[in-house]
Amino acid sequence: MMLMGPLTGYFRFSRGAFSNEEDVGKKSAEEKKKMLRTHPDVERVRRCHLNDLENIIPFVVVGLLYALTAPELSAALLHFRIFAGARIFHTVAYVCALPQPSRGLSWMLGMLVTFSMAYRVLSTVLLL
Repeated sequence: MMLMGPLTGYFRFSRGAFSNEEDVGKKSAEEKKKMLRTHPDVERVRRCHLNDLENIIPFVVVGLLYALTAPELSAALLHFRIFAGARIFHTVAYVCALPQPSRGLSWMLGMLVTFSMAYRVLSTVLLL
């Protein structure tokens, strides 16, 4: 998730597509008009970053609560590793535009891991 910001910047500069007037510097009005635009590659990386935020932040919160339930170390490691692998693959599939269902399946796997940990948290709390 932390690499998505620099990746967005890379695509903005390499594609010459900026969203703010101050980002293009002191260019002529004609040059600014050409550079203040959207580009499909930049938008793809931005959407990938938003998807990361929508999924990783809930995972971290649920994962912290899950860790507080004192799960078996092997189960916790399995959850965390599967989620990390699924999200890394999701990012590669999104940025490289791999054909579906690769991105959808990796997203679903990450969500299942989060739901599995949430189930453990809720069942532990409700049984107390």
